[in-house]
Amino acid sequence: MTKKEYLKYWQKEAEEALKTAQSLFNLERFNHCLFFCHLAIEKIIKGLIVKKTNQHPFPIHNLKKLASQAELKIGQAEQKQLEEITTWNIKARYDTIKQDFHKKATKNFTQSWLKKVKELFLWLEKQY
Repeated sequence: MTKKEYLKYWQKEAEEALKTAQSLFNLERFNHCLFFCHLAIEKIIKGLIVKKTNQHPFPIHNLKKLASQAELKIGQAEQKQLEEITTWNIKARYDTIKQDFHKKATKNFTQSWLKKVKELFLWLEKQY
């Protein structure tokens, strides 16, 4: 794939993940919504890595590390958001951790974070 094709791929995948997150929220599948919020942010950042560094992104899910690889200039508040969002990747996958995550993923919590993720996504997308 060319660089342009990679960028298009990551952007399309990120947009699809965000749409899926919204659909899952509408279905009241809050823990799954948060998982797809993580995927959306991860994929948009991975596209920025390709754009800014001409390298493939690390095969990891830690958003702060990916943001660092993408050479993003983010503030402390955004770093804390990335830390929280990163936890949803792990907590949504493993049965021993899932129960606590399900309790945390209330409608209000998820709605609030979905809004933050959309704002963060738009900010990242503008850097494309």
